[in-house]
Amino acid sequence: MKLSRAIPAGLLAAGLFLLAPSCQRNNRSAAKKEGGPVTVRVATVAQRTILRAIESVGTLYPYDEAIISAEIDGPLVEVNADLGDFVKEGQVLARISDEEQRYLVAQQEAQLRQSLERLGLKSENDRLKNIEDAPDVRRARADLYDAETRYKRVRELVDQGIGPQSDLDQALARFQAAQAAYDQTLNQTRNLLQEVERYKASLSLQRKKLRDTVVRAPFSAYVKERQAVAGAYVRANSPMFTLVKIDPVRLRIEVPERMSPWVRVGQEVEVSVEAFADRKFTGKVWRISPTVDQTKRTFVVEALIQNPRNELKPGSYARARLQTEKAETVTVVPNRAVLYVLGSHKSFVVKPDRTIEVRDVRIGERFPEEVEILEGLAPGDQVAVSNLARLAPGMSVRVQESAPPRS
Repeated sequence: MKLSRAIPAGLLAAGLFLLAPSCQRNNRSAAKKEGGPVTVRVATVAQRTILRAIESVGTLYPYDEAIISAEIDGPLVEVNADLGDFVKEGQVLARISDEEQRYLVAQQEAQLRQSLERLGLKSENDRLKNIEDAPDVRRARADLYDAETRYKRVRELVDQGIGPQSDLDQALARFQAAQAAYDQTLNQTRNLLQEVERYKASLSLQRKKLRDTVVRAPFSAYVKERQAVAGAYVRANSPMFTLVKIDPVRLRIEVPERMSPWVRVGQEVEVSVEAFADRKFTGKVWRISPTVDQTKRTFVVEALIQNPRNELKPGSYARARLQTEKAETVTVVPNRAVLYVLGSHKSFVVKPDRTIEVRDVRIGERFPEEVEILEGLAPGDQVAVSNLARLAPGMSVRVQESAPPRS
């Protein structure tokens, strides 16, 4: 008679769990016995003298941006530009009704002509070279001369005892009145000359307001935004258009303050944008901020990038690489000698006894085929560059000899 006993499910699972690692170790040991040490290729940690480059992410800005506003009040009768349009310098963007301004110009011109006629001038461009040439002054001078001549004649007759003293007194009073009238006319003419200049200034201002009814583009640019609507009544200083000039464009990046000696005006900048991932644009540094941001400890560098086909749009992010003349000696290894594992970079040093030592390394700048090592390796160390995923601390390896160069 056979007896059977049931094994609890939890106990069975625990046994299988403990058995699995033991089987894996046995399999790995068997693989080592069958295949021997792992074969690796090695490279020597070296030093190179490089020219440092500055890499940063910045923003593109238009070369120029202007908000075009109305300078006078009035209803809009015409709008000639809209979003995305290219406008040339001096091109008419909009027109404001000029009826009221034309009436005011005509009024100012009439007042000016009236004052000019009193001075004997025909045109506003004419000038009175001598105040004595004014008609009122000439008449007052003639009256003064007549009164003075009559006074002298009467005085001679009185001195000879021929004329009465009353005639002399009367002639003297008339002469003094003519002298006063002449002086008064000179003052009035001077005031009239000043009045003419005031009318001219007022007329020039009114003519400017008449010209301001036509809104023109101050420079060649694209319309970024249009607020003007035909038929609407606009007030002075009301925004109507926003214009942007985007050839060239400005790129602003922030550079750490420690790199300030490396940057100079005229350096070439290589730029890439997400919209054209397979292309590189080039520009040159043309502005460097004289101050450092105290919160971020960076300073602004601005580069100009030619944009003849308007492919680069202001507001976009751009990656910039600025090649400097700062030469430094750095420690480098091939890119294949560094493995990223669980948040850290590791290199596998092949010791003289052909065993592996795993080191955490801190990397710096990356180059096309090499990477800079800041910490963890020293020049002359031998590091594995193949089969890194199969290596472990203390493992024995076989170094594969490099093929001899072809003659």
